[in-house]
Amino acid sequence: MSTPTRAGRSGPSEARERLLTTASGLFYREGIRAVGVERILTEVPTTRATFYRHFPSKEDLVLAYLAGVDARTRAGVEAATDGAASPADALRAIGATVTDDLTDPGFRGCAFLKAAAEYPDPDDPVRRLILDHRAWYVATLTALFAQVFEDSPRRGRPEDAAAHFAMMRDGAMTGASLDGAENVGAAFRRGLEGLLTLLH
Repeated sequence: MSTPTRAGRSGPSEARERLLTTASGLFYREGIRAVGVERILTEVPTTRATFYRHFPSKEDLVLAYLAGVDARTRAGVEAATDGAASPADALRAIGATVTDDLTDPGFRGCAFLKAAAEYPDPDDPVRRLILDHRAWYVATLTALFAQVFEDSPRRGRPEDAAAHFAMMRDGAMTGASLDGAENVGAAFRRGLEGLLTLLH
């Protein structure tokens, strides 16, 4: 869901693309607050004036970074579910994007969870973007679980199942580096099958 690989282009400027791509990698690997504008300018052969022409503040750059992660996550969820034979298979496909992330050599956790830890103020624009992304993700899961549970005599609450999925995903994203990606991925898949089969 949330490992940045390449920042999305939002304009024709090659300088902007280089700045955003470089900053995205640094933010993800080292932390947003740990990386200042000077560090980015050291990595990218451009001037301070060019930087501020494209990003009037560091916050604008951070928002662009997370917007790129959001766009890729949405595209990944859409691609995962497009060919699914059933809502349950669509949820399994979304789950596969989670477990695939865990085994990526560049995986360092969820970009949104990492950013949320650095931006706790609920009124901060960065925090609001994170919450908007999470609301979309959980709403997408809820809609799919509603279809899974639709005709079941033991109908579960779709919103509870979606919250449980998100909680398992958060745990997998944070625990993979400690307990091993394969072990955590297997536990995540077992948990998802439990949601799909035991709750309805």
